[in-house]
Amino acid sequence: MSVKTIAGVEVNVSEEGYLEDMSQWNEGIAKEIASEIGIELTPKHFEVLNFLREKTEAKEGLTIRSVGKSGIVNIKELYALFPKGPLKFSSKIAGIPKPTSCI
Repeated sequence: MSVKTIAGVEVNVSEEGYLEDMSQWNEGIAKEIASEIGIELTPKHFEVLNFLREKTEAKEGLTIRSVGKSGIVNIKELYALFPKGPLKFSSKIAGIPKPTSCI
């Protein structure tokens, strides 16, 4: 674990850059992490991010399929929002731990 300043806030991150403490997350942090990845967040992105955070807080496992069945986006739309690793990057931006289903 290391400390990184994101959007002017010092946060604890894992070796892969995931927030260690979900409570440190805010929209400014999400925007900066997304920018580092090359994604400009839209309201639809935030709908997905908030869904991921809610499911993580409820201790529910996350998969691309479960997000695709959320009613927010389908799998194709999820890939369009978060190319090159939809669950991996959306989780990182959402400030939640890396899902076990991600490599």
